[in-house]
Amino acid sequence: MSQSADQIHIAELVARARKAQAILNGYTQEQVDLIAGAIVYHLSRPELAAKIAEMAYDETKMGLVESKRAKLTHKMPAIFHDIRTEKTVGIIDRDEVNGIITIAKPYGVIAALVPSTNCEATPIFKSVLGIRARNAVICAPHPASKKTTIFVVDVIRQVLAACGAPEDLVQCIAAPSKALAAELMAQCDVTMATGSGDMVNAAYSSGKPAYGVGVGNAAVIIDETVDLAETAAKIRIGKTGDNASGCSAENSIIVQASIHDGFLRALEKEGAYIATAEEKAKLQAVLWENGHVSRKVVARPVGEIAALAGIAVPADRKFIVVEEEGTGAGHPFSGEKLSLVLTCYRYEAFDDAIALVNAITDYSGSGHSCGIHSNDAGRILQLGLETKTSRVIVRQPHGVANSGSWSNGLAKTFSLGCGSWGGNSVSENVTQKHYYNTTRIAEPLDRSAPDDEAIYGPLFGKIAAVRIAAGA
Repeated sequence: MSQSADQIHIAELVARARKAQAILNGYTQEQVDLIAGAIVYHLSRPELAAKIAEMAYDETKMGLVESKRAKLTHKMPAIFHDIRTEKTVGIIDRDEVNGIITIAKPYGVIAALVPSTNCEATPIFKSVLGIRARNAVICAPHPASKKTTIFVVDVIRQVLAACGAPEDLVQCIAAPSKALAAELMAQCDVTMATGSGDMVNAAYSSGKPAYGVGVGNAAVIIDETVDLAETAAKIRIGKTGDNASGCSAENSIIVQASIHDGFLRALEKEGAYIATAEEKAKLQAVLWENGHVSRKVVARPVGEIAALAGIAVPADRKFIVVEEEGTGAGHPFSGEKLSLVLTCYRYEAFDDAIALVNAITDYSGSGHSCGIHSNDAGRILQLGLETKTSRVIVRQPHGVANSGSWSNGLAKTFSLGCGSWGGNSVSENVTQKHYYNTTRIAEPLDRSAPDDEAIYGPLFGKIAAVRIAAGA
């Protein structure tokens, strides 16, 4: 059976990657740390970071230059700080009690899907974590942002060469397409998937292992125990970062009825525009096309969205708020919007707020995340216990904190797993430990099997008292 042009092209990239990875496989921890650190350091320099951020905006017209620059100058160094002490080469752990030695080993060649909404930082993130674990990485950029991703990869290759490492440890598909991305995933050893739901599903259907991310759609509860002005500022920060391009940006807020009106006024002071029912209908007509969020509104400025909808919004407004009551397909504002449009609900009892979070995420964003602004520890815990979410962000700007930040202990990342709820293999922030295989050496132990009481512990008596017909 003859190979297609796509298969041949990808096979050539993979062959080059495998040759480079075979060399990297012999590197020490210090060598891979030096390379990874050099990539982060040089791509986070203010002048180069600004150039890349401007290039990404010019190419995609999505997001904010300053937000994209901050991903390179602040987020990537913070990620490196998180991972730089984690061992990824050779013996990474010795468990003397259980006689287990754990050894880290590379996957081989990683297929790295790069979304247009994060075309500047994703290739750096996946290359750095991949190389630290002695993998080669091949990036599949989104066609709408290929120029930026190719440029970033070219810079990474310059750093590799300057460090004396093979440049082909990081490559990029020059003329990207869905067909080439699918072929890349089929030929590589593992896929790190970030992007549209279709691409993540394709990654899981490629026949190779994949780490994917789920749909966002963060729903955030606001109760009467918090300071309204302070909380409104946090909502604005989380919602407007990079013009809401990220899957972690606040999509819905669920506000306690007694503070609902006051909180909307607080949001107005932070730059919100509260849409009327008529304006909401006009927004709905342009936000979605064929059941999907329109690319015309994704991460676009408020003025462009308003003009598209034919509504008059003052030039100083930073985001638009629409009020909603229902959830599901008949109420599209309950879904992910990837735009500067925030949905607002009101609730009476806290159980109702949790029910709304579950209804919203069941419709869109199952397993991803939710948030709460409350000083009631019981309510915070209840939200964590009763929702199908992988992260619960407390009193923080959700869009900033959800992927890890200096203000919380979550792993800093650009990939957020959503567990089985979201169709993913992990329910945590994807980080360094997800970029390598492990081998465990098991030494013999001088111990014998315990008796039943030791095996079953304090429940032994009750367990033994259970009677079944087969044991009569």
